[in-house]
Amino acid sequence: MFEKVNPAHPDKVADRIAGALVDLAYEKESDPRIAVEVLIGHGTCHIIAETSVSISPDEAAVIVSRITGSLAVDYCEVPQDQHLSDNQKNGIRCGDNGIFKGVPVTDEQKVLSRIARDLYEKYGCDGKYIIDEARLIICQSNAASDDIAASYPTAEINPLGDWTGGTDVDSGATNRKLGSDMADSVTGGGLHGKDLSKADVSVNIYAWLKAQEAGQPVTLCCAIGDESVDGIPYIDIVETARNYIRDIGGFEKFAEWGLV
Repeated sequence: MFEKVNPAHPDKVADRIAGALVDLAYEKESDPRIAVEVLIGHGTCHIIAETSVSISPDEAAVIVSRITGSLAVDYCEVPQDQHLSDNQKNGIRCGDNGIFKGVPVTDEQKVLSRIARDLYEKYGCDGKYIIDEARLIICQSNAASDDIAASYPTAEINPLGDWTGGTDVDSGATNRKLGSDMADSVTGGGLHGKDLSKADVSVNIYAWLKAQEAGQPVTLCCAIGDESVDGIPYIDIVETARNYIRDIGGFEKFAEWGLV
């Protein structure tokens, strides 16, 4: 059983805004320290950024406008906690406590991810999709159910009828759709709105990649300040994640679909 949402879902819109702000921080500094929380809905986008790199309210508003259209922006920026900042002063060390796992993606999960991408390419609007052994459920906004049924005749389509979707229907918040982003690899760590020193980003990516390569689950734990994880230097894990993020086009692009 697996649920997938597309990049126009309000939670993913919040992830994308957070990712775009992290991209901007990396444009300003090679190794920034930033953690962003975004809450959107019903005409307003609230942003809290703990950051070592200053981002102006106008810069934040440009990002929100590009991704969402016209939402009012409430932007609050504060410096990172001094204890957390000191942890990274003399080199990149693990920036979080946590338990992380990577699990190979199943054929069922690959099928639903492809369906989600195909429907998003066609409609470009808010959508949510669920699959298990017996059911395929497609909730696609701004689309005629009969049109979708032509391509997916066995699916349950828009159970409540045709709908409009978006932030006037539902609120969105960062890291609220980790099941969609990570499938069976999901733990407590959020992928989005954080720099690469955060284990929530780098160790999650590293564990997921290792599991896909090994074809079996990987479980790791780490403590803030660790200089190595899984027997390798933490800086190497950060570079693995940096290369992955770079290859897919940045943190905003990563936020669109996550790891699955």
